[in-house]
Amino acid sequence: MTRSAWYGLKMIMIPDIFKHPTPQQDGAGGRANSWFNDISPLPNSPRRGGEESEYLQYPVIEAIDIEKSYWMGSTVLPVLNGVKIRVEQNEFVAIMGPSGSGKSTLLHILGCLDRPDTGTYHLGGRNVLAATDYELSRIRATQIGFVFQAFNLLPALTVFENVRAPFSYSRINKREARSRVENAVARVGLTHRIHHRPAELSGGELQRAAIARALAIGPKIILADEPTGNLDSKTGFEIMNLFQKLHQEGASIVMISHNHRVAEFAQRVIALMDGRITDK
Repeated sequence: MTRSAWYGLKMIMIPDIFKHPTPQQDGAGGRANSWFNDISPLPNSPRRGGEESEYLQYPVIEAIDIEKSYWMGSTVLPVLNGVKIRVEQNEFVAIMGPSGSGKSTLLHILGCLDRPDTGTYHLGGRNVLAATDYELSRIRATQIGFVFQAFNLLPALTVFENVRAPFSYSRINKREARSRVENAVARVGLTHRIHHRPAELSGGELQRAAIARALAIGPKIILADEPTGNLDSKTGFEIMNLFQKLHQEGASIVMISHNHRVAEFAQRVIALMDGRITDK
């Protein structure tokens, strides 16, 4: 299984702990919900009353001096070297770079699928690196929508069931979940295929279903990893038009790509080379 596929399954298969969370299960000694109840202020960021309006006062992503290395036998392989990135609310950002530049590693850190070795990372004003593994599962399940190159749809499930999968461990009632799923599927133009399985869908339809799954939870940010990589140019163009439409409707999006034509759909392009930001 590829690393991307593993991370996709990790996103969907939220631990059973999410069903009936308790501080004891989390091993946090009573701080199971602390991350969700505490916003760590960023410099020069005013506050307003109310959780949602308070969240909107912060950049959706603020990562500073992120470093990450991996061990290859006895050799340390630096992947990210002091990366700094800030994404504002309702911004569409593309991160570009060649293979091995650190794009996917950075996206996995921003998606709370991995932790950096050093640096700071705030998601909507909250310190992600202070979160427990339990809290990170909740963040992924409720605040981050993932779209992967390989789609990562479960083959035995229909489109409806795949889009509903993130709600399996949610406290949202079935009626509300169904409404969200049907709305998300409609937004990506796939209502007529809602009861079909992945094997019965085209490549573009598979990616639309994956985007619907990301949308259904009402995420604060959508993270897309090479979303057109497995598509022909015409279908890829249609998917990027869909991303642009979602951005115009208010979505915040971070996308990684090596394709300049795809990156042109974003508001802003960040270049990553050898684990460092080289241009903005």
